[in-house]
Amino acid sequence: MSFEEREPVKRRSGKVGPIEIRATRPSDAEAIAAIANLPGFRAGTLRLPFQSVEETREWLEKPAPNSTRLVAEVNEQVVGNAGLNRLSGRRMHIGQIGMGVHDDFTGCGVGSALLAALVDSADNWLAIKRLELTVFVDNAPAIRLYEKFGFETEGRLRAFAFRNGEYVDAFTMARMRF
Repeated sequence: MSFEEREPVKRRSGKVGPIEIRATRPSDAEAIAAIANLPGFRAGTLRLPFQSVEETREWLEKPAPNSTRLVAEVNEQVVGNAGLNRLSGRRMHIGQIGMGVHDDFTGCGVGSALLAALVDSADNWLAIKRLELTVFVDNAPAIRLYEKFGFETEGRLRAFAFRNGEYVDAFTMARMRF
């Protein structure tokens, strides 16, 4: 059965109980790969379909220098992941972030918990002045989340990525700490 033929996911509503945020570990590879292959998660990222567990494990085992990688767990199930990559040289005051939440757990506070942890790390531990990200223009829930944390739209990137047979635009957003 293709992704398009699947029945719509029944989304949870409201909070889901305690959300634990922790650093990733190589044993998370299977759970993260499974989430990355969900149609909703993938639509909000630059990932291609059919990400393998092996690719994910290699990504987890060889983190980029100056990166922070987190997962969110609910009842010991990985339900989201996020990362912050600090730039270097004359841009060492900047962190770039990316994140995503399991299709069944959107709107339950998981994204807020992940983003709060990234912002806390940037502000209180890494002395990062500028956090930046890109988000597809049709991802209204993510845009609202980023705005809630002080991100502002700085520009529109036309034909930013090819997704589901067409080119889509993205906003570039940033949060400054003064």
